[in-house]
Amino acid sequence: MNSSTICIVIAIVAYLAVLLWLGFRYSKSNESTGDFYLGGRKMGPLVTAMSAEASDMSSWLLMGLPGLAYLTGVCDPGWTAIGLGIGTYLNWLIVAKRLRHYTVIAGDSVTIPDFFENRFRDKTHLLLGISALIIVVFFVPYTASGFAACGKLFSSLFGWDYTVSMLVSAAVIILYTAMGGFKAASTTDFIQSIVMTIALIVVVIFGITQVGGISATFDYAASLEGYLSLTQMHDAATGSAVSYGGFLPILSTACWGLGYFGMPHILLRFMAIDDPKKLKLSRRVATIWVFIAMFVAIIIGIVGLSMVHTGVISAADDSERILIIIANKLSTYGIIPALIAGLCMAGILACTMSTCDSQLLAASSSVSENILKGVFGLKLSQKRSMLFARITLVIIAIIGVIMARDPNSSVFQIVSFAWAGFGGSFGAVMLCALFWRRANAWGAIAGMVGGGAMVFIWKFAIKPMGGLWGIYELLPAFLCSLLLIVVVSLLTPAPSKEITDEFDRVKALKD
Repeated sequence: MNSSTICIVIAIVAYLAVLLWLGFRYSKSNESTGDFYLGGRKMGPLVTAMSAEASDMSSWLLMGLPGLAYLTGVCDPGWTAIGLGIGTYLNWLIVAKRLRHYTVIAGDSVTIPDFFENRFRDKTHLLLGISALIIVVFFVPYTASGFAACGKLFSSLFGWDYTVSMLVSAAVIILYTAMGGFKAASTTDFIQSIVMTIALIVVVIFGITQVGGISATFDYAASLEGYLSLTQMHDAATGSAVSYGGFLPILSTACWGLGYFGMPHILLRFMAIDDPKKLKLSRRVATIWVFIAMFVAIIIGIVGLSMVHTGVISAADDSERILIIIANKLSTYGIIPALIAGLCMAGILACTMSTCDSQLLAASSSVSENILKGVFGLKLSQKRSMLFARITLVIIAIIGVIMARDPNSSVFQIVSFAWAGFGGSFGAVMLCALFWRRANAWGAIAGMVGGGAMVFIWKFAIKPMGGLWGIYELLPAFLCSLLLIVVVSLLTPAPSKEITDEFDRVKALKD
């Protein structure tokens, strides 16, 4: 092991040690499952903003997005980033404050399934059980993609066995999350967002200087047919441009932003802030960071391609490892650059861990709080509830580890499918729950089941037909869910006066 590798290892180990320390520190402040899963609603505005966006971006930001730009050009990642940026802003603007108020008034709901059941007064527990099951179904593979990203990182850097690398990374995530719960996850996510930002800035500056400046970087990209186009993609195999398909595919890609309205791990941040008045500051910080971070991530893909062209680095066998290859090159320039490169590698871990910890908490709360205690009526003391919550989290993580055994799995593809799953299942239901007085439990159930089913139907039965049918499954799933909510709600009895009065109380709140 040479000196540069040792410096990288030191930086990463120090970073992981901080995360474990935070997990241990916050383990003492979890006195109830409400503390464990929602931090007692005591989060500040900056932690709320940055933990939400760090948990949102995942390994997709530093691996999936640059890898896609490196491989095909700016069209696909560009429209995805535009949609996500707009979706981020709208989610903070129209959902955050009302959800914070509504979850308190509607039975002091701690989880998203709790909120749906309390909002619609569903005595059958169908909404609770179905929404909890959907969270588990889509979060387990989502978490697995994060574990896979960690395995790819260490195997690429040090030549370590992929499975061992993945297991070690997963163990760290499980430990600090199981110990510290939501407070540890949110605080570490805040730190991880800072590390991610440093990684993005360092890598893009280093890469641009290596190829001779911004002009040289973009001159080569511009010479490739379709690479810098927003209506075409570059086909590296043939060297020619390929049409993106016109307005509908562009719209469906930009509709990634619809997914935000149904992301449990992001919505929980809105619910956890201590003062709803501070959400305005959180919105500004989160939106600015997201737009800048995604723009820089796409630039990294372009920079990586120019670095390969000029011979600075070798071509990436796996496009999603391009940032790792650039950072590894940085480490060869001395001890200080190697330590900085180690921080960049920690940035990739930060992307992954900040999402995995939030997903593990959301999935374990769905099983322990919503399915076992809510649906099946399991009675537990606070102490046993905490123990059960931690055990559930570990079991779900183990399932994710098993699913992450394949080192060739695509981070972008897994995240894309899970994102569509949540957006299609929960997005329209959440919006109707917050803003449509006439929505009822049967409409919510129909929308949730129909939207979730459409994700699978479109992905595996309709999308393979190609052409106009080849659009991203989130858009048809969201529209299907919305249609079902409206139709079924109007065909079934109107909500009770108790429900509509509560809706009006929330609507009347200004702060």
